[in-house]
Amino acid sequence: MKFNEVMHLSFYTDQMDKMRDFYENKLGLKAKIIMRYAAYKGKKERGAWAARAETNPDDIAYIFIELAPGQYLELFPKGDGQLEHEKPDTRLGYSHFALMVDDIFEAREELVKAGVEIDIEPNKGQSETWQMWIHDPDGNKFEIMQYTEKSLQHRGNIAEDEAKYGHL
Repeated sequence: MKFNEVMHLSFYTDQMDKMRDFYENKLGLKAKIIMRYAAYKGKKERGAWAARAETNPDDIAYIFIELAPGQYLELFPKGDGQLEHEKPDTRLGYSHFALMVDDIFEAREELVKAGVEIDIEPNKGQSETWQMWIHDPDGNKFEIMQYTEKSLQHRGNIAEDEAKYGHL
């Protein structure tokens, strides 16, 4: 099996308007799909979504915001009884995602002009790739990254690591 790309990342939010404003107006991304519960009318196998199609058909079921061609951030509204968002780095599992840019310093300037708080300023990580950190209104952390000629993501380091440490 060979995977071609990451198709989407998915998040629940209890502040859809703020999340859309952040990704669309501050980061300059565009919503490509807005699915309303009405699309699930009569589809009983879809459970709560079909029920919401009867009671709240015009409400948003999910939104796909295009990050790059064919790659999306999917936002779902918070469901009934769903627990609150966890503080980052408090549980195993999801940590963050990263978006690539051609010029990290230009990206930083645009983000600041749009009112986005920079959590960690641009710096070169151990992988020789430029990185800076920001977060969305729900506190989801993510990196903005720029490859360099020395970026390990291009050349790897597995052979060097195995020669030094053996197999994991």
